[in-house]
Amino acid sequence: MNDSLAIGLLEATQLTRAGRLAEATAAIQRALGQQPASKAKPRARQETIETPKGSAGEFIAGSYTHQHGTRPYKLYIPTSYGAGKALPLVVMLHGCTQNPDDFAAGTQMNTIAEERHCLVLYPAQTKTANQSRCWNWFKRAHQRRDKGEPAIIAGMTREVLKRYGADTRKVYVAGLSAGGAMAAVMGAAYPDLYAAVGIHSGLPVGSAHDVQSAFAAMRGAPPASASGSAGRIVPAIVFHGDRDATVHPSNGQQVASQCVDREDKSIDVVIQRGQVPGGHAYTCSVHKNAAGRILLEHWEVHGAGHAWFGGSARGSYTDPKGPDAAREMLRFFLRS
Repeated sequence: MNDSLAIGLLEATQLTRAGRLAEATAAIQRALGQQPASKAKPRARQETIETPKGSAGEFIAGSYTHQHGTRPYKLYIPTSYGAGKALPLVVMLHGCTQNPDDFAAGTQMNTIAEERHCLVLYPAQTKTANQSRCWNWFKRAHQRRDKGEPAIIAGMTREVLKRYGADTRKVYVAGLSAGGAMAAVMGAAYPDLYAAVGIHSGLPVGSAHDVQSAFAAMRGAPPASASGSAGRIVPAIVFHGDRDATVHPSNGQQVASQCVDREDKSIDVVIQRGQVPGGHAYTCSVHKNAAGRILLEHWEVHGAGHAWFGGSARGSYTDPKGPDAAREMLRFFLRS
């Protein structure tokens, strides 16, 4: 087999796995020296791009349009996709100034998802919607079901679920900072869609309603309107550094309070303490209900600031001193 034919067949295989059958056929025809049956331009909706180092699957780009707006996204497809099994889907919401490529590189979620056989969706905020690319978690128009950005993210999630035949019982959402705050909103607004949520250095649902109250909440001021019952969300794993100078550590406690009823005497709390070799110490509070179901894992990371724990320096806002938040989140999600 000559080199051009081998390359053409490899390209066709990748396109087929991505569901782009017409383009796969054209690639085969080109490899065989034939003219494609149609010269129509391929759809711009998805485009295969370079796969990040350490990941064996595909990382593709796409766009989703909803009545509330359009957002681009990236989707990681593990090599196990297409083997006849519906895979879990993890939705990852980046922080301010970040984008999907940066967030994927920093969290290393694609590498772990390849090991655990998961699809990973990275919605992207635009500068048009927010100059700093922050999710607008702090605006009332973006804090409710079927409104604003929550509606866009939920719609995008459902589209990917349908297109790739993912497991509707195993859909999860996680985020960092502004993305963590929006992940909390998604867990509260769509408990029928997301089975569990991961909130890293985020803020509680309803803690702000405009820019001024957002900065107040980030400094540790009492929530503007949130209460434990008003913001009840699905089972959650929460990470926050106790030296976070960007989002005050009290927000981690407030997020945790929204996940469980502190007055429920049937909830059993187990405190676990640990130390990452050469890294941070941490305290993990595990909350279980009377049936033994874990409702919350609250990880307080000692001496840590505003960064994704266990992340890679290839991305922004990461702290390689651990614990490995991405790996712990997937562990928590897949047993929820």
